[in-house]
Amino acid sequence: MRLEVQQYLNEQPELRAFIRQHPNWYRKLSRDPSQMTLLEKEANQFYGRTFPQRVEKMQQSLGLIMMMMEMLKVGQTTVAQT
Repeated sequence: MRLEVQQYLNEQPELRAFIRQHPNWYRKLSRDPSQMTLLEKEANQFYGRTFPQRVEKMQQSLGLIMMMMEMLKVGQTTVAQT
C-alpha cells in the first residue's frame, strides 16, 4: 500500500478499523488509491452516518419519546381516577 494511503489511514482511526474488518479494501487501495472516496462512503454507510440512516434513527427516537409520553399520560389518568 502506498505511503500516503497509509498515512491517511493512520490519521483516520475509524477508517483503519473499517479496513481491518473488510480486508478486501487493502487490495483495492493498493491497486487504485483513488478509491479512498469510495472507501469513505462505504465506511459511512457501515457506521450509519448517511443522511437516510440519520433520519431513520431520529424517527425511532421520536417514536420512543412519543410512546413514553403516552405511557405517562395513561399512568396519570389511572392515578387521578383512583
